[in-house]
Amino acid sequence: MASTTVTTIQAVKGALSAARIGTYEAATGAVGDDPAALELYAWNAQVSGALLTPLHICEVVVRNAVSDALEAKYGHRWPWSPGFERSLPNPAVGYSPCKDLQSVRRNVHTTGKLIPELKFVFWQKMFTSRHDARLWNAHLLLVLPNLDPSEPIDVLRQDIYNELEQIRTLRNRIAHHEPIFSRNLTDDFQRIVNLVEFKCKETADWMVRNQQASAFINARP
Repeated sequence: MASTTVTTIQAVKGALSAARIGTYEAATGAVGDDPAALELYAWNAQVSGALLTPLHICEVVVRNAVSDALEAKYGHRWPWSPGFERSLPNPAVGYSPCKDLQSVRRNVHTTGKLIPELKFVFWQKMFTSRHDARLWNAHLLLVLPNLDPSEPIDVLRQDIYNELEQIRTLRNRIAHHEPIFSRNLTDDFQRIVNLVEFKCKETADWMVRNQQASAFINARP
């Protein structure tokens, strides 16, 4: 049994690289034939996969809410609205929401086809202060009706931006097969639930019933 364990550890380390497994060895203190590093690696992969379901639902809900606000302001063809395009930042360096929109528009011809093609960061960048006067002051509580109406719009909008930054970082680490075990995944999961609840509590409840992420989070080795 011990020989098999050592063989497996060495085989996996060779296949995945000693450097990659080394991150998990450092976290667990595993040496020699101690399987703790591989157990943490497997759990990290499993919880990463399980989180994709709530992340998927959260992203779709958020981008649809933003689209609803944009439609209320610019009409159902909002991606082709010159006024909307002019409202977007277009920096020469770094991510440009304006260039992202222009690039996606070249290949699609309906709003419904365009929405899923825009990067996640596009939707996050919509929750910046530059859009308060033209968009969020009038529409934030309409498209996310379960936000606290006693809070100022700019505070609510900034909180959403900050939560999306945490979720985007988590999503990107999962997409690149990076470790997420050092994050507070319970808090991450609650962020996802909260954002969906801002739009629809029934949808959030349905999402929670149809995910396995919380079970994996609680089963960390």
